Amino acid sequence: MSSILVAIIGMLVFALGYRYYSKFVAEKIFRLDPNYVTPAHRYKDGVDFVPTNKFVLWGHHFTSVAGAAPIVGPAIAVYWGWLPAFLWVILGTVFAAGVHDFGTLVLSVRNKGQSIGTLANKLIGQRAKVLFLFIILILVLMVNAVFAWVIANLFISFPASVIPVFIQIPLAIWIGVAVYKRKQKMLVPSLLALAVMYITAVIASRVDFMQIDLVQYMGGEGATGLFGLGAVSSAFFIWIIILMIYVYVASTLPVWKLLQPRDFINSHQLIVGLAILYLGLLLSNPEITAPLTHTNTDVSWFPLLFITIACGAISGFHGLVSSGTSSKQLNNESEARFVGYLGAVGEGALALIAIIAVVTFFSSTDEFLATYSSFAAAGGAGLNVFVQGAGQLATGLMIPPDVAATIVSVIVVSFAATTLDTSVRLMRYIIAELGVEYKMPALTKTHVATSIAVVSSAALVLLPEGPKGFGSGGYLLWPLFGTSNQLLAGISLLLISIWLKRQGRNYMITFIPMVFLMFMTLWAMFQQVVFQWSWFGSSSSTLLFVFGAIIFVFAVWIILTAFTALTGKMDQDIDTDDKMIK
Repeated sequence: MSSILVAIIGMLVFALGYRYYSKFVAEKIFRLDPNYVTPAHRYKDGVDFVPTNKFVLWGHHFTSVAGAAPIVGPAIAVYWGWLPAFLWVILGTVFAAGVHDFGTLVLSVRNKGQSIGTLANKLIGQRAKVLFLFIILILVLMVNAVFAWVIANLFISFPASVIPVFIQIPLAIWIGVAVYKRKQKMLVPSLLALAVMYITAVIASRVDFMQIDLVQYMGGEGATGLFGLGAVSSAFFIWIIILMIYVYVASTLPVWKLLQPRDFINSHQLIVGLAILYLGLLLSNPEITAPLTHTNTDVSWFPLLFITIACGAISGFHGLVSSGTSSKQLNNESEARFVGYLGAVGEGALALIAIIAVVTFFSSTDEFLATYSSFAAAGGAGLNVFVQGAGQLATGLMIPPDVAATIVSVIVVSFAATTLDTSVRLMRYIIAELGVEYKMPALTKTHVATSIAVVSSAALVLLPEGPKGFGSGGYLLWPLFGTSNQLLAGISLLLISIWLKRQGRNYMITFIPMVFLMFMTLWAMFQQVVFQWSWFGSSSSTLLFVFGAIIFVFAVWIILTAFTALTGKMDQDIDTDDKMIK
């Protein structure tokens, strides 16, 4: 089948969803008010609460949610054939992800920029709030471990991408100072920064000494490195330590100094990257060689498809970004649709091209089936297949394969790093909220909370032993990341439904996707926790079983409490107390 036709259908659905469905939701359901005083203005502090141009904020939001997950999930899920993955991405984006991301942003803006975890207290009670915060804490901890694992491995596999990625940091700081201290425009400097990154990527692809290859520095894959570890494990350890130092600094700086300008650069990078891939697709028109559906599998697609593709269809982490950072920077409430819903659409476009890059990479169906011989094999190969497949699409624009692979790796690492330091910042907020809850003032201190976040994240990615050897934490946690992420999305949709009902509005637009998502996720999680990860399961894992069991019990408890609140008659209106008109 023609890959161009698949891309056109997907993009048309996304365009119609944003043009008509999101407009309906904005005007008839959320009833956005351009005169509402947003938290960015009311609590402006120059650190976290900063009124921000909608294009810059969209750049932050888009790149924070569009990390490696909308690439990895679809690249694995095509194991069941490309059609199920394609349908879940386009329909999930329009009817689930869009309203979820948009809704959590509006809910937070209408309530002092508070996180979705804190709002659980107002909507369903104190006990549910604490349980929800712990679920969120575990999720962002896993996000930190998974994304740090992804970045470190990409640096090892594509050493030419290291310098182009790290050169972005001083460029972003320069842009931040130029914009917020000297009142310059951000567009031109960010485009120049992007040009510098890509020129560096081209040079690094061809000049060996600009490739930071730690494995080769230590003598190659068979050599012994630090602490008696192999060269690959030593390189992985070094990169994790460097990344943790980076995210510590990045997550404690004011958002205007690094977060916003770097994310604005990354938003252009994502647009350029998507343009390269879609134009390359248009010019080369590769045939889809993967099967439409693949039924001879060792794992059923139902319900696992809906947790394997989390980001790219719907993701609970997006609600944390919407309510954790984006809501504190929204300049005007009428811009919430542009930032929230269009951010989800952008990630859907990334997931769509990820599917196409993978299913057109192979020369034949047999070659695809040989690589995707099992679900485990798909999990191990998916990300590298995408990088190679995306590089192959880019050659349609006459970009050399080695340069294309480096640029794609730079894009993936940049997005993953954006998500990583945003996630650490969110984890700091959550630890501080728990400190307030349990009257532990030390936890409310920025550097104490950040230290806990960074050290625990590093330990989780480094310490567990697994099939990838030293530092298998990120690889081991991926299956649980999907389920807990979707549970969080379902709970967030349930909270929005409760809020809408209390406002006397139609809450079916969030309630219906919530029921679907909860059913699929709880079913999948029960199967994994009981029949797979427990001590009598097929592939027992203490780490996954303990984390999974805790999340599952907490989630069921919260859902029961929330449904009681949804069906009960309550007079509390959390919107009225916080409303201020300019």
